[in-house]
Amino acid sequence: MLKLLKKPLIAGLMILAGAITAAKLPDMDNSSFKNEFLERINKTRAQGCRCGTTYMPPAPPLVWNDQLEDAAKGHAKDMDKRDYFDHTSKDGRTIQDRIFDAGYNYNGYKSFAIGENIAKGQESIAEVNAGWFKSPGHCKNLMNPAFKEVGIAERNSYWVQDFGGREAFTDQEKKLIKSGKLIIRRRKSVD
Repeated sequence: MLKLLKKPLIAGLMILAGAITAAKLPDMDNSSFKNEFLERINKTRAQGCRCGTTYMPPAPPLVWNDQLEDAAKGHAKDMDKRDYFDHTSKDGRTIQDRIFDAGYNYNGYKSFAIGENIAKGQESIAEVNAGWFKSPGHCKNLMNPAFKEVGIAERNSYWVQDFGGREAFTDQEKKLIKSGKLIIRRRKSVD
């Protein structure tokens, strides 16, 4: 049983449509942390890959988003401080709550998608990234073309990767909305 507890964990994923700690990464500044993750993820996204039995075709590169990073930092810190491992915070907050609290929302956008990968126990970016790509659900998040942005944090081997994707209205759509000729209805769905 003890052996199982020492293994790194990777847990579930959630997709909703509609302080990085240097303890484990002592020689890595925030810029290097971001760049290494983006290089590893985007290399695979450019090639496409198999997520379990599902082939995921190439996808556009992700870009870093500081608001998503803030949401990830908060969740990694909370899981470490309160000693739990879950997508739902001990106070009941969800990924959507945390991401909205960090300022990342759908206002002014015609499409909106968010997702999250978490892991515990990995000791390097290479190890956690490899684990996420080996897990079909996490891999599908990493390869999801609806996700355009990412923010990632690590705190005492708690890893959180938050994804977002927003598409702005075109100028023509904005004119139609303003004139009342285009009505926007928001709906939430959970995959």
